[in-house]
Amino acid sequence: MRIHHLNLASMREIDSPDGHSSARAVCHALLVETPASGLVLVEAGLGLDDVADPAVHLEREWAELVEPVLSPAETAVRQVAALGHDPSDVRHVVLTHLDVDHSGGLPDFPHAEVHVMEAELKAALAQAPNRRYRPSHWAHTPRWVTYPGTGTRWLGADGVRPLTGLPEEDFLYVPLDGHSEGHAGVAVRDGDRWLLHAGDAYFYHGELASEPRPHPLMDLVQLQAQVDEARRLSSQERLRSLANEHGVAVFSAHDPWELTEYSQ
Repeated sequence: MRIHHLNLASMREIDSPDGHSSARAVCHALLVETPASGLVLVEAGLGLDDVADPAVHLEREWAELVEPVLSPAETAVRQVAALGHDPSDVRHVVLTHLDVDHSGGLPDFPHAEVHVMEAELKAALAQAPNRRYRPSHWAHTPRWVTYPGTGTRWLGADGVRPLTGLPEEDFLYVPLDGHSEGHAGVAVRDGDRWLLHAGDAYFYHGELASEPRPHPLMDLVQLQAQVDEARRLSSQERLRSLANEHGVAVFSAHDPWELTEYSQ
């Protein structure tokens, strides 16, 4: 499989506590070219509708806080085409959760199957519209594929499940709740290692250290967004174990320095 690391929405500029140059926060996504399952998009970022009419599709206070650049060229559908693919070849979109900056591109891939945890979809349908969930992102009635929070044990993590319609040796859902009701990570095999897109289970690479170093601004954002702090912190402990004890290449959705590292 060939894996592309993409930025599906640049956001406000943030400082680095550990000596890197300041950079805009990102929406880190994966585009995976598979031999038999077409293109698989992990995360949908912001979409063309969000860029064209943010007053309708994005919540005003969220946009003021996040300061999205709103560039059509950063949307997944435009980047898929720029890589030489037909966007209709995106057959699966796998989401860590349904927050606005993770689901906005769904309408640009109306025929794709959309994978999400069952608890997340239930919460989104019950709570929208609000800052977190925007119903226009699924007004086209996606082909949902949902998963319960139960499964098998994988490298010490419980509740892990293969993704329906994708090779189970290459794609896994890893529950990482606490940020939202049904938040999960997406594990993708990359040769002889596993990549794990951790979504918003953490926001800054320093949080994965054995002695965690949070980012002051990003930590404030995740504290405001969490639905359960104990579950969120437990998910972070799970990620530290996967990264530091099992060699899984873990990255989050919004850390720009991680995206730079994986894009090289």
